[in-house]
Amino acid sequence: MLFAQQLHEPPSHALVPVVVSERLCHGPKVADGSCVIGHLSLPAINNGNHRMTQPLRIAVLGAGHLGRIHMQQWQHVEGATVVGFFDPHPEKRAAITSEFGLKGFEDPDDLLAGADAVDIVTPTMSHHLLAKEALLRGQHVFIEKPVTSTLAEAEELKAIAEAKQRSVQVGHVERFNPAFLAARPLLADPMFIEVHRLAQWNPRGTDVSVVLDLMIHDIDLVQTVVKSEVVPVAASGVSVVSDSPDIANARIGFANGAVANLTASRISMKNMRKCRFFQRDAYIAVDLLARETEIVRMRAVEGEPDPFAISMDLGEGRGQREISFEKPTILAGNAIREELAAFTRSIAKGTPTAVTLSEATEALRTALRVLDGMKSNA
Repeated sequence: MLFAQQLHEPPSHALVPVVVSERLCHGPKVADGSCVIGHLSLPAINNGNHRMTQPLRIAVLGAGHLGRIHMQQWQHVEGATVVGFFDPHPEKRAAITSEFGLKGFEDPDDLLAGADAVDIVTPTMSHHLLAKEALLRGQHVFIEKPVTSTLAEAEELKAIAEAKQRSVQVGHVERFNPAFLAARPLLADPMFIEVHRLAQWNPRGTDVSVVLDLMIHDIDLVQTVVKSEVVPVAASGVSVVSDSPDIANARIGFANGAVANLTASRISMKNMRKCRFFQRDAYIAVDLLARETEIVRMRAVEGEPDPFAISMDLGEGRGQREISFEKPTILAGNAIREELAAFTRSIAKGTPTAVTLSEATEALRTALRVLDGMKSNA
């Protein structure tokens, strides 16, 4: 194998835009109608002959619940085609072939031989080995979250991807949630963030703790919004029905003074995915499950306040604030389809992926600090 291949120096960095499709646009558009949601200073990617005129050939590794959803959504992604999927169980391969008309492979090597990119939708413990193999073959990689089980594994993938100049995107799908996309341009230095992610019990995903299963979604969102170093982390958690924590709370501090309070549970009586961002003169609530965003703004009142407006008296000599409420229109969209489409576009255009290995590694780093904090409080 190519595991011992020497890695060369990473390429130079460039400031490049990260885009989503026009349908989910809440910001400026680029020439092809795509929507800019931010800029990243990252290694430039030379994809060689992968600036394709032919569809990107996708190999899906994993045919469980999420793997089936990926196979379904890939069929709607322009510029990509699924050449097949791997699953070790003949009955499952036959069922999926019947449902989607895709070829099932018993041997992953046979599948990878005909692919340009790999979509890894397998248990977390296998992410590193599968992604490493694909990268060393020169293939682009999409990996479900969390990126790997350990930081050392993630750092090794980063080094190989840079050396091979291959694109890697990690499935932090909430970045593509239409409600978050609507809120993202409005978030300006929030200093307090509160998130509740509650889910009803499902045995799927219990190979990892609730922190790596659920809370890591919100860790990634928070670190996307707060561009500051994570400093103190305090956490507690309880194992109720599985061998790892099923409910957890973390208080994450940042060097700029911002604080995020995150709660995640997979033993709730109801499902909830709500984020609340508090910043100067504004409060932004994002319901990721209902796909709703609400903005509450305050502005200084000059002269006599509007008698029909909601206002707040700040006290003697401090004036008044007028309060306004907004609910932006949320555009319809499938977040998984959007993330897969963004991955495809990044390869075709030779631009960094929407959720980079470096970003996913930092989310994992914080998640592992949360788990360490839970152990110290046990």
